[in-house]
Amino acid sequence: MSDSGSLRGRLLRRLALMLAILLVLGSTAAYWNARRAADVAYDRSLLSSARAIAERLYDDDGKLVVEVPYIALDNFAYDITGRLYYEVLNLEGEPVSGYEDLPGPDASVEMTRNYPALARFYDADYRGAGVRLVSLLQPISGGANPGMAEIRVAETLEARDRMAHTLLRQSLINLGLLAVSALLLAWLAVSAALRPLKRLREEVAGRASDDLRPISTEGLQREVAPLVDSINHFTGRLRENFERQRDFIAEASHELRTPLAALKARIELGLRAPEPEAWKQALREAQQSTDRTIQLANRLLSMARIERGARAVAEGSAERVAMQPLVQELAISMVPLAHSQGIELALEAERPFEVWGEPTLLQELISNLISNALQHTPKGGQVILRLRAPRSLEIEDTGTGIPESERQKVFQRFYHQGEGTGLGLSIVGEICRAHRAEITLHQGPLGGLLVRVGFPA
Repeated sequence: MSDSGSLRGRLLRRLALMLAILLVLGSTAAYWNARRAADVAYDRSLLSSARAIAERLYDDDGKLVVEVPYIALDNFAYDITGRLYYEVLNLEGEPVSGYEDLPGPDASVEMTRNYPALARFYDADYRGAGVRLVSLLQPISGGANPGMAEIRVAETLEARDRMAHTLLRQSLINLGLLAVSALLLAWLAVSAALRPLKRLREEVAGRASDDLRPISTEGLQREVAPLVDSINHFTGRLRENFERQRDFIAEASHELRTPLAALKARIELGLRAPEPEAWKQALREAQQSTDRTIQLANRLLSMARIERGARAVAEGSAERVAMQPLVQELAISMVPLAHSQGIELALEAERPFEVWGEPTLLQELISNLISNALQHTPKGGQVILRLRAPRSLEIEDTGTGIPESERQKVFQRFYHQGEGTGLGLSIVGEICRAHRAEITLHQGPLGGLLVRVGFPA
């Protein structure tokens, strides 16, 4: 319960707070109920005393006479904390017996409906202390002028307060014991409810670092099962990423091993050759092999960069990118390369549009598509870039195209179609997946390949 980071402690603290609030409300209600019970009990005794006095009233030749019995004033003799006062008024409202200055009831005080008597109960101050009074009207009919005599009996509030406090104290003890028992039962119930979490913690803690198997949801409560399902979903995606990285590393190692071995063999052959011309030939072949290896390494680095960018897009760091300036800038940068190969590079913008994405990845996408088109277009051919409504990018060339049976294979890593690293269109496919864009390959009207990338709204 003292652990601020404990779910059990947090639940018990909140339960304790709610119980404390209920304890305060229950104590308040208990006090007023105890005070009401004390008032009812002592009001009944007050009325009994007033009735005992009223029974001793009689008319003696037109004069009201009362013989106050001591038993009427002895109803509270057992309680030394309170004092009792009385006063008897004749038909004219003049004092006949008792204390002559007891306060009378206000006109707003109504007759009680709790007892069959013409009595009114009220509170007042008398001799510097709070008192509870009853005013009882007693009919007098023995003389020439019948009427109503009034008997007032007052009692100080000490006895009532002590009785109310005694009842309140007992109620608080009972409520306190009830609250402690409720907390103990709640602790046992929470501990039992959290036992599956303990089992889940032990199961996860006992696993190896590379164990990404789904966690079993058998025996878990409905509130805990969605959490475990989310964890399983996350570990599933993590497992897929690890498998993809493992496959990528294996494939990259294989692809790099071949050109590096060829490079080493050419250098060794050149070193064994006695003629300088053979050395030059070996160096030229080594240079070409090195260029292809560097190109492959750059592609591999691009794949790693694309995966980081894809995670960034998935995590919400995408921004609005205007496609026409981006495509136009990249096309202009590719014009010298196209011109050196004798290829015409053109841009047609039907309608400019914007997409949500990561600018660096989009540049990589367009650059790879243009490079791939230039690589497979013969001298004297054309490469046309088009921006079509609503959100479509097209790259068409006049090359040999791709057979329909191989159009899905070209997006696989290290799939070669002639020369190249086999990563260009694979990179394009990864970028499209990161941006939820659809890429399709078609036979273009010019006879070559038409690549169409459709971006979502």
